[in-house]
Amino acid sequence: MSSLKAINLGVHFLLELAALAALVYWGFTTGEGWLMDAILGLGIPLLAAIIWGVFRVPDDPGPATVAVPGYIRLIIEWGIFGLAAAGLFAAGARTLGWVFLIAALINYAIMYERVLWLLRQR
Repeated sequence: MSSLKAINLGVHFLLELAALAALVYWGFTTGEGWLMDAILGLGIPLLAAIIWGVFRVPDDPGPATVAVPGYIRLIIEWGIFGLAAAGLFAAGARTLGWVFLIAALINYAIMYERVLWLLRQR
């Protein structure tokens, strides 16, 4: 693997963590009261992380708990990234939302080979 690919995979992982953090931020700024804060601020990101970790394409990397076609995996990834950006916008962090969204789009553009590989996976 080239060093550029390795760096970009590292950036992708950081964007995944940032997406979960954005969902935490949205949840804690949206909920009214400590119970809703906990449900939205912890529950939604936890659900997103579980979905992200469970529904995978085999060998991306390692075995998948629940194997899905590549296009489903892309829908999951893009959906979580989109929800994270929307959550930042909804929480009033518009600039951060744009920065996150643009960074994610650039990351996928650089990782176009992975996107094409995912689309070939059945």
